[in-house]
Amino acid sequence: MRKILLVEDDLSLGETLTERLRKDYEVSWGKTLAEAWALFSKTKDYDLVLLDVGLPDGSGFELAAKIKQISPVLFLFLTAQADAESRLKGFELGAEEYIPKPFHLKELLIRVKHVLDAHAPVREIVLDECVINFSNMSVKKSSGQIEYPPVTDMKILQLLIDKSPRVLSRDEIMNEIWGVDKNPSVRTIDNIIVRLRQLLGDDGEKHIRSVRGVGYQWATEETP
Repeated sequence: MRKILLVEDDLSLGETLTERLRKDYEVSWGKTLAEAWALFSKTKDYDLVLLDVGLPDGSGFELAAKIKQISPVLFLFLTAQADAESRLKGFELGAEEYIPKPFHLKELLIRVKHVLDAHAPVREIVLDECVINFSNMSVKKSSGQIEYPPVTDMKILQLLIDKSPRVLSRDEIMNEIWGVDKNPSVRTIDNIIVRLRQLLGDDGEKHIRSVRGVGYQWATEETP
């Protein structure tokens, strides 16, 4: 799951953004420059920093410049300072987006997704029977035929691969994909696993292994 560092001193806005973003991303929230720098220093593998400019202990521009010295992480500025000079300063620091406050939550979520998707590296898993491409959510068969399975099926496949070699329970899969408030039936998971095995030509559970009483496990290393 992609990681976002949110830097926002407004408690109400910070809580709202954190709650909503955590449905799709792993989110850390810093309320000051010092707290945000401590979080970033501890875990430098963030994919995006959502950064307010006006903070209690200084300017978000200062933090952006500091982080840029040690990391190529993407930036998206959130600020009430919408004047041309501030926007230019943000873009000079390498910002992908500069969103003036107030903003519509849905617009922010769309922009975050757009920025992350635009910079997502192509990831392919090469098997004997097919090539799985998670950038365009496709599976290319050895015959040359390309299939585009349901997005939910591909998300479950990616989850199994990312968590390998750990065995995932059906409940864990449901919570990761749908969230704790919208769980489908256990049978839905089993049906998707059946479809994935057929898609991958997975005879004899070569790739997706059933672990009795526990759940499912991705059991194949990708080809170098």
